[in-house]
Amino acid sequence: MSNLSRRKFIIAAGATAAGTLLAHGCSSGSTTSSATPSGTTPSATPAVNINPADAPEVTKATLGFIALTDSAPLIIAQEKGLFAKYGMKDVQVTKQASWPVTRDNLELGSDKGGIDGAHILSPMPYQMTLGTITKGNQPVPMNIVARLNTNGQAISVSKKYLDLKVGTDSKALKTALANQKVAITFPGGTHDLWMRYWLAAGGIDPNTEVSVIPVPPPQMVANMKSGSMEAFCVGEPWNAQLVTQKVGYTALVTGELWKDHPEKCLALRADWVTKNPKAAKAITMAVLEAQQWCDKPENKDEMCTIISQDKWLKVPVADIIGRSKGQIDYGTGRVEPASTVAMKFWADNASYPYKSHDAWFITENIRWGYIPATTDIKATVDQVNREDIWKAAATAIGVPAAQIPATTSRGVETFFDGVKFDPDKPEEYLKALAIKKA
Repeated sequence: MSNLSRRKFIIAAGATAAGTLLAHGCSSGSTTSSATPSGTTPSATPAVNINPADAPEVTKATLGFIALTDSAPLIIAQEKGLFAKYGMKDVQVTKQASWPVTRDNLELGSDKGGIDGAHILSPMPYQMTLGTITKGNQPVPMNIVARLNTNGQAISVSKKYLDLKVGTDSKALKTALANQKVAITFPGGTHDLWMRYWLAAGGIDPNTEVSVIPVPPPQMVANMKSGSMEAFCVGEPWNAQLVTQKVGYTALVTGELWKDHPEKCLALRADWVTKNPKAAKAITMAVLEAQQWCDKPENKDEMCTIISQDKWLKVPVADIIGRSKGQIDYGTGRVEPASTVAMKFWADNASYPYKSHDAWFITENIRWGYIPATTDIKATVDQVNREDIWKAAATAIGVPAAQIPATTSRGVETFFDGVKFDPDKPEEYLKALAIKKA
């Protein structure tokens, strides 16, 4: 991203945030929770006996999260005492106001008042490592240690277009959205890529026919109400809340665009991982155990109750629970009682950070001009993706060998429009695309 584009994004995000604060009154932009469990949840899991040779180098780390349902693994790891269980008793999980704030705090690191790692959009660690979104375009090397979830996002449209009942095919909006604003959460992030892919598949060029603007996730519904945009792509619970408040409807959940697509990840500063490899493994162990817990149907009610609290998402449980259970009301009369593309935290290798998926994120960022076309995709993925830490952590917490992928590639991926992505031939994928910037 150019410095000019970055400045435009900061200005747009700042203006949006200011507008929402004026509309809803001033509130704190961040909250921090230590390892002490909430009084509304069971007491923390007792610490395990840690072999001195495996003891983490430090017991403290500061991790950021955005108020989205897919941050649940970090929240549950904290509330259930799982970080402490693996020797990281002083972990803090801190709410971030937006993805730019998450980036800025990762740039700082906890030594300078920032954070060591975060629940983050999967492309962002690559953008930071390459220096395309950082101050002065200075690289800030990052490591991905786990995928936090697959699926669980949606593209939603204003109620003024309810008669069109748009779904996976965006063609019907070509005239309606001409020169209109559609919102995403961060340039080159997952929501931006889902929105651009969906529009382009329907013959709408996101570079020239609409204005793609960044808006922080918790502010999407308020901005749709005020008419600031005609459509948006964001994670839950904000799409469900839009439908509940009858402000708009869901055109598609992103698993319909790409079944079991990768979404958020847990990323740590690479220098922190290098300095504290055992602590990085311990954090990953805690988060993996939390993902297993979050994915069990019998835990969904409790999970939603916990993350709904003001210090976490600050959203009514009713706005979170339905889609967390795969019950999707699209707001058009269509209701899926048991969606096959609902959010997954653990099932079907949802937690494992496939390198082939990261290759797509980089390729798609090249497609839209966010990352140089000369980027060595494989080398960059190998630098950032630490699936070896994931495997070590999974083995340490007793994950059966059958649940640990034997290869770093999930193979050729097929999107809803029939387009295929071969991670071994990204240049062929790019060449075949009709609408692109690169």
